[in-house]
Amino acid sequence: MAASRRPSDPSTNIPDYEYQDVNTKAFHIGSFRTEWLNRLKPSDYSFQVEDEDAFDAKFAQELGVNAETMMELKSVCNVESLRCDDAKVDPEVVPPDSTLQTLVQRKEKQDLKASKKFFKNRHELYADELERLTIGKNPELVDDMVPEGELILTINVFYPDVIEKFNFIRPHAALLMMGSHTLAELRDAICCVSDLQVCGEFSNNPDAAPSFLSKDHFKSAFFYFEGVFYNDMRFPECVDISRTTIEWAESHNFPPFSQAKMEDTRFVDLKVKVGFPYLYCHQGDCEHLIIITDIRLAHRSDCLDKKLYPLLTHKHRFTTQKCSVCHVFIGRWFTTGDRLAPSDPCLFCDKCFRMLHYDAQGNKLGEFQAFPFVDRGAFN
Repeated sequence: MAASRRPSDPSTNIPDYEYQDVNTKAFHIGSFRTEWLNRLKPSDYSFQVEDEDAFDAKFAQELGVNAETMMELKSVCNVESLRCDDAKVDPEVVPPDSTLQTLVQRKEKQDLKASKKFFKNRHELYADELERLTIGKNPELVDDMVPEGELILTINVFYPDVIEKFNFIRPHAALLMMGSHTLAELRDAICCVSDLQVCGEFSNNPDAAPSFLSKDHFKSAFFYFEGVFYNDMRFPECVDISRTTIEWAESHNFPPFSQAKMEDTRFVDLKVKVGFPYLYCHQGDCEHLIIITDIRLAHRSDCLDKKLYPLLTHKHRFTTQKCSVCHVFIGRWFTTGDRLAPSDPCLFCDKCFRMLHYDAQGNKLGEFQAFPFVDRGAFN
């Protein structure tokens, strides 16, 4: 996160800690970017790799030495000159009888690691894959290059507060967004299982379950940042679901809130606190915490293909919920009031559900209610 300004600096465009190591005071993101660009040289945030000779000349000038002294320093300070002899030494091999404490401790760690089997779990493998596919990636077309001086925001999206096990503990996903992105693009990048649900009871005819998802039918949503509700109004079906909160606040003499469209609002237009929890609400009452943890200028080592943004850098993996009968396949249906089930409610895969509850002609056996189930772990 950007460094805190000194208390004597009257500028409001630079993040200043409101609570140390927790969150900053509110500042305007676009003004923060302008402040950075005014204080830095274009070469400081350029994506072009500086020529080695030019770097040496610049470094010599900073040190106040001539070119000959600079060449001598490079030769003396070269890593290869640190070797005791000309023999090729494997840096991974630690002598077994060394008396140097750093080597003794390193040898102990190597022996401990060799005595145990360390395997990366699925979370680490997935994180490695995300990094491998994107880090330092450049676009094929110049038009797809991230502009120099562009802002990169790190945004953590947390689970809804109904999931008590992970509530306020770990983010569901971490995204990298550019300052030129709109809030609507952030909303489209957030994957929540409640958007993928199919609502309704279909025990009489499970094949009649509709093909549309909740996100296709209930498209309204809003973000809340610093007293402003940013509503998604891109579609004719969208309604202002923040209106109820605003009217309640007005009737209880709370400070007034304002409204804007998320599709017309870019991140550089926002006034936010870094590290402070904000709100994303969709599907009526599915509420997620949104925390902007970092705002910085893009670097040449970043992924510079703007088509890959919003860029997913972390996604927490859920354990899949298996069928209560076969314990093999992922649950697709859950039933209530079911005398044939071992529990109420009970989770079934599609095959076990149909074999237990319907005859060969597809007729319903017994009285029960059946609802489509979408497993969070199915989207790992």
